[in-house]
Amino acid sequence: MARLAGVNTTDIPDAIALACRRMHRADVGDLHNGGRYLNALLHAEDVLGIPVDEEYIDRLAGVMFDAYSGAVPLPASRPRESTAPHPHIFDPHNTREGLHGLYALARYRSSGRALEVAEAAIAAVLDYWDPDGDWDGERLAAAGMELGYAQTYIRGAARAIGPLVKLYRATGSAAALELAMILKEKAITEFFTSEGQFDGVRFGHHVHSTTSTMSGLALLADLTGDAGLLARVQAFYDNGLWEVRDEVGWAIETIKPEDNPDSGETNSSGDILETALILGRWGRADCYQDAERILRCHLLPTQFRDTRFLVERAAPDKVEAVRRWADDLVGAYGFPAPYGHDPVANGLGVRFNLDVVGGTTDSLCYAASRMVASTPDGIRVNLLFDGDSDLARVESAYSGPVLSVTPRRPGPLWVRLPPWAGGGRIQIIGGGPSVPSGGYIFFAQPPVNRPIRITYPLADGDAVLDHRSRQIRVRFRGDAVAAMDDFGQDLTFFAPIA
Repeated sequence: MARLAGVNTTDIPDAIALACRRMHRADVGDLHNGGRYLNALLHAEDVLGIPVDEEYIDRLAGVMFDAYSGAVPLPASRPRESTAPHPHIFDPHNTREGLHGLYALARYRSSGRALEVAEAAIAAVLDYWDPDGDWDGERLAAAGMELGYAQTYIRGAARAIGPLVKLYRATGSAAALELAMILKEKAITEFFTSEGQFDGVRFGHHVHSTTSTMSGLALLADLTGDAGLLARVQAFYDNGLWEVRDEVGWAIETIKPEDNPDSGETNSSGDILETALILGRWGRADCYQDAERILRCHLLPTQFRDTRFLVERAAPDKVEAVRRWADDLVGAYGFPAPYGHDPVANGLGVRFNLDVVGGTTDSLCYAASRMVASTPDGIRVNLLFDGDSDLARVESAYSGPVLSVTPRRPGPLWVRLPPWAGGGRIQIIGGGPSVPSGGYIFFAQPPVNRPIRITYPLADGDAVLDHRSRQIRVRFRGDAVAAMDDFGQDLTFFAPIA
């Protein structure tokens, strides 16, 4: 049994940088990966200044534009080994990925061509898809396009709400907002109901489709200030979502009865993270705590960083080739269990589907942008990670003796306080008078460039993760994992519970 070395639980920028390195080493020739990679790489460049290879961005852009070059401007592909001049197989599942790639080019490279193609694609969706029915396969076939298998509305068009909202924010495209609103109405009428329940038959077995639709609805509610829509998102987040996630932010890959109940997908955890951050922005401080736990307990630790086992298991004549391949995989994300890369009774092997790297990285970038935020009521420290920006310098209690916050600008300051840190055990040095309010400590006029030190113990706690066929004990230290059951598995992230 081997425990992984170098597990990361604190450094979001480092995780993003490693994932970007992994994406740069990929030979991407399909729109599914290409759209996610464009979105993630350019988001990372914007949020953290991580450099991107412009030639690689141009290659990815070429992949995206080719995908829309068929008889109908919908994101399409060719069969393997095909010599067809244009792609012609349209899977509605990829509507989201195609629009994410086009959005990224329009937003971060001011590409007029990307916006033009995106609006043509939106018009094609409205032409060939009926919200009261489905895709018109006969008309698509008559136009020279083959309709792929979407399975359910959630696995198909609904997933595109998120990139449509982003495209509207970036470009003001009325067409993007119109389609997002149409997709939203069907989603809340038939799926995301006021009761917030999850029905696997209606939603479909592919959990990432459900979570990406949820995060898209949250983005739309955030954009429009729609309290009713936000309430639907909250209802699902608080209820039905727990059918497919656990307390550390792990989310099951599929709900097929025959699939492994410990096999997760970090894409889905990333969607939950994004939704938590939006709900936090709308007053749910407990959702910021959930976001922090998802990051510290799952997304950061599960990044593939320790590749020694691949080389150790290689045949003698394959060691150097495997070493090069292993080096290329550093930074990947995939389908982990909460406790390690190799779930119990896993017949599929350790898996890192490289499209997952793009989706997870995009979510990490969103978290990086929300750690410390400027709001109408001042500066808010939402996630208690180390970081330094023009708003504030934060030194975490997880990497030092105390939580230290140094404001960089004059004005009110809000520092989120974990709920387990109360009970009169908090000491505050600096910052002037303070008031606890809504899960935060409020400082009306803290001195600029002078640290505020907030001391509290990282409380111990225990939970049991219910994973259908087994229960997994976890011991927390604050909002990080101190130990977890690993069932004697290889490639685990945390110390085992004795």
